[in-house]
Amino acid sequence: MVRLKKIAHIKSDFPAKFGIPRQSGLVGGAEASVVFEEGYRNPEALRGLEGFSHIWILWGFSASEQDGWSPTVRPPRLGGNVRVGVFASRSPYRPNPIGISPVKLEAIEYNAEAGPILHISGVDMMDGTPVYDIKPYVPTDSHPEAVTGFAAAPNGVRLQVQMDREKLGAIPDGDIAVICALLREDPRPAYHNDPERTYGMEYKDYEIKFTVSGNVLQVTDIRTADRRE
Repeated sequence: MVRLKKIAHIKSDFPAKFGIPRQSGLVGGAEASVVFEEGYRNPEALRGLEGFSHIWILWGFSASEQDGWSPTVRPPRLGGNVRVGVFASRSPYRPNPIGISPVKLEAIEYNAEAGPILHISGVDMMDGTPVYDIKPYVPTDSHPEAVTGFAAAPNGVRLQVQMDREKLGAIPDGDIAVICALLREDPRPAYHNDPERTYGMEYKDYEIKFTVSGNVLQVTDIRTADRRE
């Protein structure tokens, strides 16, 4: 029996599942760090990695709460009512709850106390996600001719994000840009289509409230999230 060892964890700006990009690379400004666990902080293990622009992260769906597994799942992309095979999906509810993401390697920081830290971007992982392996991404991993089945965005449509910038306070432009990029991808499940409903998601220390009517997403409020237990 093979037992996976947690070699690192993700430190990201996504404290909750809702609002995380559905796939890596969709929001380039979504940044994170890979922090190694004790016992795996030897810089020699990363020798040569600086020569690669992208890496694969093998990680665990640690926030998915479900016992057992089902041979079919209902992807949000299909409205949550159509079933497909679990192995034809990227659902977290799998026999082994393992995810894999190609991300951009921005930098490698060598920290005397915490060991080497990988700074990455284009992430789709929640803060605290366990990491089981890291591999370099090479050009032959890319297949531009690949057919993406039901996972393709319908007509490539993204939401139009609107907000009253003057009412949102002194939020840095960089944070606003990432928030807009996240919202354009429509974080709602496909079966949610209620223009009267106010949705909420978290990014960094912000709690973002918004409504969606047709193809327009209206940000109604952004404030600092309450992290008290």
